[in-house]
Amino acid sequence: MTSEAIEQGLMAGPVEGLRVLEIGDLGELAGKLLADAGAEVIRVEPREGARSRHRGPYVGDRADVNRSLRFAAANTSKRSVTLDLGSDEGAALWAELVAWSEVVIDGSAVGSLDEAGLGAARFRGERPELIWCAVTPFGQEGPWRDWASNDLVQLALGGPMMSTGYDDHSLPPIRSDGEHSLAMAGEYAVTAILAALWLRDERGGELGQFVDLSTHDAVSATTEGSFPNWEYLGKPVQRQTGRHAAAERNAPWQYKCTDGDYIMLMGGGVPRDNRIFAGLLEWMDEHDAAEDLHDPKYVEVLYTDPTRNVEVRNHVSEVLGRFVQTLTAEEVYRRGQSLHLPWGLVRRPEQNLDDPHWDEREFWWTGEVPGHDEPVRYPGAPYKFAKSPVRMRRRPPLLGEHNHEVYVGELGRASGDLARLAADGVI
Repeated sequence: MTSEAIEQGLMAGPVEGLRVLEIGDLGELAGKLLADAGAEVIRVEPREGARSRHRGPYVGDRADVNRSLRFAAANTSKRSVTLDLGSDEGAALWAELVAWSEVVIDGSAVGSLDEAGLGAARFRGERPELIWCAVTPFGQEGPWRDWASNDLVQLALGGPMMSTGYDDHSLPPIRSDGEHSLAMAGEYAVTAILAALWLRDERGGELGQFVDLSTHDAVSATTEGSFPNWEYLGKPVQRQTGRHAAAERNAPWQYKCTDGDYIMLMGGGVPRDNRIFAGLLEWMDEHDAAEDLHDPKYVEVLYTDPTRNVEVRNHVSEVLGRFVQTLTAEEVYRRGQSLHLPWGLVRRPEQNLDDPHWDEREFWWTGEVPGHDEPVRYPGAPYKFAKSPVRMRRRPPLLGEHNHEVYVGELGRASGDLARLAADGVI
């Protein structure tokens, strides 16, 4: 536990005090997840700032490197320093930062640090206990190693886009916003880093690892049912509007209710249990809406492979769709959940802010965001640890905000050096 945490009487996070150095743009989420879990993460940025600082939306719609909400969302709990590795003094400072760290998250261009003599090839040779995780578009080797990439390219080449779109296949596949490929790579990177840390500690703290994390591999491993359907059934999945892609076309899952809101019926609303189906039919009978679903053949379909009897399953879904459109979305949601049906409202993101479930779980983190006068709520962690809480340690950093704290406080450089280094364009 850090001295600051001890002074505040706070319990240590799962990786409290782990020293992590982050550089480049592709490992941003991995750094955030570790930082919120207690790691001391120093993000090394170029003097103009990380890529995400130059992407909106911005606080007050005013473009500024310190007002990007995209950057803020992915950089909680970190410290920021600026550094130009192209100079001799910059390279020397980088070497000192690596010596301070236990883990390096390298999200820079493949091979760029090694070519400058500042990468894993050098530092892992000097410190074999160091864990170096390189997050690149296509990995360190292979014919695509040097290919250019972005989120759109990754989601296209990796497979998810082919499963995402509309019933009308004359329309092209689509991708969702939010740079999902970076989120996939970041979560896999954290898993790999934690595994490497565990193995290092099991071996007495001497065995480090070089982790070669390919974003393409991470994306290709996150295509839900596409691989199993092809591997086991020899069938490609089809894009479908507002629901999972599937080998066979199924009935819609989303319906507009009487209050104008939409309801999502997972799996087309078809239950997976006879007892639940009986309760659902009883509810439908209250509104004289069960139609022919009391016929025993519809009970049988609950226990069959969803790829079989598709027409029968779709009929059940269609009857349910007609039924829920006669009610309000809130009524369908609450009553469906009371029957243990995985149904939910289609909400706008801001509607979650007032849901008591989130407050009960203490999901929201309150903190500052640069450029805004009042505290704001951040989405918290999707997991809770009873004895080692995950929390936002500090607000997202201003560009180079911690230059003095890190270079003087951590590395022991003289305060007077910083002005000269800044004037020379090193920091």
